[in-house]
Amino acid sequence: MKKTAIIAIAGLATVASADVLIDVDLSVVDQLTITATGGLSAVSASGSNFTGFLFDGLSGGTSGTSGTTVVSADFSTAANASDGSPSLFVAGGGTDTGLNVWSFSTDSTVSVTAGSAAFAGSATWDISATLYASLLAGATSGDIYFPADDSGDIAGADLLGTYRVVPAPSALALLGLGGIVAGRRRR
Repeated sequence: MKKTAIIAIAGLATVASADVLIDVDLSVVDQLTITATGGLSAVSASGSNFTGFLFDGLSGGTSGTSGTTVVSADFSTAANASDGSPSLFVAGGGTDTGLNVWSFSTDSTVSVTAGSAAFAGSATWDISATLYASLLAGATSGDIYFPADDSGDIAGADLLGTYRVVPAPSALALLGLGGIVAGRRRR
């Protein structure tokens, strides 16, 4: 009897988990790369390409995204063509902890389909040292909402799935310290 209850609870936990849709790479200083994982969207949804989607909690809070330039991009929703020039936005002058990606498709309305790959491709931006530090201070995983350009939009947006930071910022710090220690040993 107890074994059945445990199996049932474990089954509920796997149903409730959302697919990882995007890997966020912060391994290059002052650069952000996002890559679609092929993960499946939890819902069917459509919205404005001008609004885009939100990585909830990814930003530790920053004053904005000035100085951000696209290095390379073929990123979009899996159902829509990329325009090669996605934009980043952090709302609230540093008070919002979400990072918004918008204007990434040639289509004005973009969509995702439940049970199908949500995103395709990747995008890399050169970003300011301030934004980079903010992303390192943000969450190492979290939810992706669509359409949403700031945390105030979450209540009316759809939860598509999750993102993860790879490698995690703490691992980046250890790699940096390892390089310093190795450099000192050689001398």
